[in-house]
Amino acid sequence: ASQKQKKTFVRMIKLVAAKKKQAEEAGKRAKAAKASSEREDDSGTPKKSPGEIRLAKDLAELKLEKGMAIKFPNGKSDLMNFRIEIKPSENYWRGGTFTFTFKVPDSYPHEPPKVLCDQKVYHPNLDTQGNICLNVLREDWSPVQTVTSVIFGLLFLFIDPNASDPLNSEAAKDLMQSTANFKANVRKAMMGGSINGVRFTKVM
Repeated sequence: ASQKQKKTFVRMIKLVAAKKKQAEEAGKRAKAAKASSEREDDSGTPKKSPGEIRLAKDLAELKLEKGMAIKFPNGKSDLMNFRIEIKPSENYWRGGTFTFTFKVPDSYPHEPPKVLCDQKVYHPNLDTQGNICLNVLREDWSPVQTVTSVIFGLLFLFIDPNASDPLNSEAAKDLMQSTANFKANVRKAMMGGSINGVRFTKVM
C-alpha cells in the first residue's frame, strides 16, 4: 500500500506540474493577446488615431451641395486622404470640374488639413502650384472647425473670388480692372489655354 501511495503521489506531483505549466502558457497567451488588442481594434485593423475618429464623425455629418463629390483614392479604410470634386454652377468657373486633395494630419482638429488644387486654375486665390488662399486653412483655423468648413470655403471661392487677398496677383488685378476681360481669360484657361506664358489645365 505504501508503494502504491508513493506512485499516486508522484502522479499527483506530475499532474500539478503539468497544470502549472499549462496555466503559465495560458497566461503568456493572454498577455500576448492583450498586447495585440492594444494595437488593434476588434476588426483586427490598427486602432484609429483620435484625429481619424474625429474626422470619421465629421465626414459622417457632411452634406455636400449639388455639383460636389467626395472620393477616397485609397479606399474608405484611409479616411485621412481624400479628394473633393467641385463643379460650379454659377459665376466665372461654371462648367468646369475642379478637384482638391486633402491630407488630414493625425493631430486634426488641432491642425488643419493640407489642401491642394489638382489643376492649374486661373483664379485670384489659387496659385499655379495648387496652393489655396483660404483663411480657414490659416489664421481662422481652430479645433472647433471641421473639414466641412474648408470644403464649403473652397466652393465659396468659385462663387465669390477675393481679389483683395490674392495668391495670383495677375488674376486679381485682371478681375479688379475688367470683369469682362477676366471672364474671357478664365474661359480660355479652362479650355487649356495659356495666359501670360502660363498654360492652364483643361477642366471642361
